[in-house]
Amino acid sequence: MTELDQTPRSCSTFATLLGNFLLKVSGWQKAGEVPKAKNMIIIAAPHTSNWDFIFLLAAAYSFGISVNWLGKDGLFKTPLGRLLKYLGGVPVDRSKPNNLVQTLSAEIEHGIGINLVVPPSGTRGYTDYWKSGFYRIAQAAQIPMVCGYLDYEKKEAGLGPAFLPTELGADMDRLREFYKDIVGKYPDQKSRIRLKEEDN
Repeated sequence: MTELDQTPRSCSTFATLLGNFLLKVSGWQKAGEVPKAKNMIIIAAPHTSNWDFIFLLAAAYSFGISVNWLGKDGLFKTPLGRLLKYLGGVPVDRSKPNNLVQTLSAEIEHGIGINLVVPPSGTRGYTDYWKSGFYRIAQAAQIPMVCGYLDYEKKEAGLGPAFLPTELGADMDRLREFYKDIVGKYPDQKSRIRLKEEDN
C-alpha cells in the first residue's frame, strides 16, 4: 500500500458539522477532494490575513479531516493554550536550535497519521521567498504535498492537486502554476512563490 492509497485521520462528526456551518454562514463554499493519504503536508497559500486560520480550520473540518499546525510556543503558554492544542496546534520553540524536519519526519513515520498545515510564506506580509520546511518535510518523510487554498475573490476554500516531491524546480513550477490565480484577502501581500534553494 502506497502513501497515496490510505485513509487520512478524520475529525469528529461535530467538527465536520461545525466546519460546514461556519462556511455556509460566512458565504464560503468548499471545492476539491481529500487525498487518500495517511500523512500529508497541506500547503496553506496565499496567507495574507488572520482570517485565514479561521476559514482554514472550518474548511478542513468540513472535509472531515483533523489537522495539525505549527505555532510559537509562547502562544501555548497563555490561557488559550489548551484550546490551541485541542485545535491541532503543535508548539515550536524557535529560540532553541532544533531539527524540526527530522523530528516531524520521525513522528510521521511512527505516528497514527498527520495532516500538517503549513503556510510556506511564514508571514501575512509579502516575502520574496517561501520557507522550504514544508518541502523538506514532505521529501524526508516521502508524503504528499496538497495544494490547500483560500480564494477570497470566489469565497472558495479548497484542496487542489496532491503529489509526492520529486524534483525541486519542477515541483515548484507546478505550485506556481496552481496558485498564480488564487486571490488572498489582501492581494498585494501575496508572497512570491519561490524557494531560496532554487537560486543556489
